[in-house]
Amino acid sequence: MISKHKKTQGKRTNKLELHPRNPHNKRYDFDLLADSCPDLANYIKLNQYGNNSIDFSNPDAVKALNRALLNHFYGVAFWDIPSGFLCPPIPGRADYIHYLADLLADSNGGNIPRGKGIKVLDIGVGANCVYPIIGHQEYSWQFVGSDVNPVAIATCDTIIKSNSSLKGAIETRLQTNQNKVFDGIWKEKDRFDITLCNPPFHTSEAAMQSESSRKWRGVKAKQNQSSPPKLNFGGSAAELWCEGGETGFICRMVKESEQYANQCFWFTSLVSRQENLDKIYKALKDIGAKQVKTVSMAQGQKISRFVAWSFLDDSQIDYWKGYYWQS
Repeated sequence: MISKHKKTQGKRTNKLELHPRNPHNKRYDFDLLADSCPDLANYIKLNQYGNNSIDFSNPDAVKALNRALLNHFYGVAFWDIPSGFLCPPIPGRADYIHYLADLLADSNGGNIPRGKGIKVLDIGVGANCVYPIIGHQEYSWQFVGSDVNPVAIATCDTIIKSNSSLKGAIETRLQTNQNKVFDGIWKEKDRFDITLCNPPFHTSEAAMQSESSRKWRGVKAKQNQSSPPKLNFGGSAAELWCEGGETGFICRMVKESEQYANQCFWFTSLVSRQENLDKIYKALKDIGAKQVKTVSMAQGQKISRFVAWSFLDDSQIDYWKGYYWQS
């Protein structure tokens, strides 16, 4: 039986604020960030309000900003990704990590489990390796990152090897079957406290282009733009679309998770659209998940959420906490 769906908002006075522990809650200090990444200075200019900023439609500027943020806040000396791969907004990625920490803390008397004993699986780590970087640097968790793209895996490995603070903390695994999520990645003796995923959103490249065109027409009408904006955050095929889109991917993940029910405390996935939740809840009910939670997050005007589910009963939870989470 699925427990009542719990929707957690977090302790925020404004629903559009980032997580309280997120270091990116304040306005970017571009002068300070440029000290961490001199290349960023080439893209800093005054905006219409007379404040330092960058052109967020410029993918090179966004990459430089990410490099500066990862250096300044997370001690990453080297970070780079090939052209065409997803260059994600760091504040939103950090929010997911901090709310995952809260999810673990809710099962641990309010105390966040930290250290190398906490194992996390990132499904679709991408070339950027951002979730493992933040999770390890903030909470000292150990990560496995999987991806279907060998170039993404190779790029992650380069980032890890180029930063002494990440060596031994992040392992990458190539998923050779694009129709599988956990199968082929999850080893027999693996045990994970958390899995996380930012699933592909669109059902196909054509659907993605149609959605981008629709959004551009709205922007053009409001701002009188004459040409489509650049995809400033980029993204490869596997990062942006898959069969069945977001709902199809998550439902496949849910079905596979049953096989690893006793080897994971919390399975989780981001869900971009509220209307996709009902199908996901039904899939979770069908496999008999014992706990299901929906955690809401927000960044600027964007509302997001992730769904978490667990198969553990009370006795298994007590054993897990006592055996794996004792500091």
